[in-house]
Amino acid sequence: MAKQKVVIRVTMCCPDKSRVKAMKIAATTYGVQSVALKGDDKDQIEVIGEDIDTVELAKCLRKHVGHTDLVSVGPFKEEKKDEKKDDDKKDPVPIYYYGSYSYPPCNYVPAPCYYEEPYCRDPSCSIM
Repeated sequence: MAKQKVVIRVTMCCPDKSRVKAMKIAATTYGVQSVALKGDDKDQIEVIGEDIDTVELAKCLRKHVGHTDLVSVGPFKEEKKDEKKDDDKKDPVPIYYYGSYSYPPCNYVPAPCYYEEPYCRDPSCSIM
């Protein structure tokens, strides 16, 4: 079966917690490949995947989040973006990676390290 795109409007009483909860529910549904928030108030969830049971998804969202309306269900069409290459772009500054941290290149010489041995009069001397 082909990919389908489902848009669901969810009425949320507490937007921050409800958005997270709705995204978790939608993401764990069988067949879902991607989930995104859409709309002006971020009250619509866009779900893309194969063999999505939209009725069960809507029921689950109603039960756990709030009032839910199916806005649209249809085939997924990929949006093509025009990629224009600019040859006038400057080269980025190289970043060197040391372990898990990244540092810009440095132009200084580190100070040498010296180790002094403790003073001892007689190496064969033992403590009484």
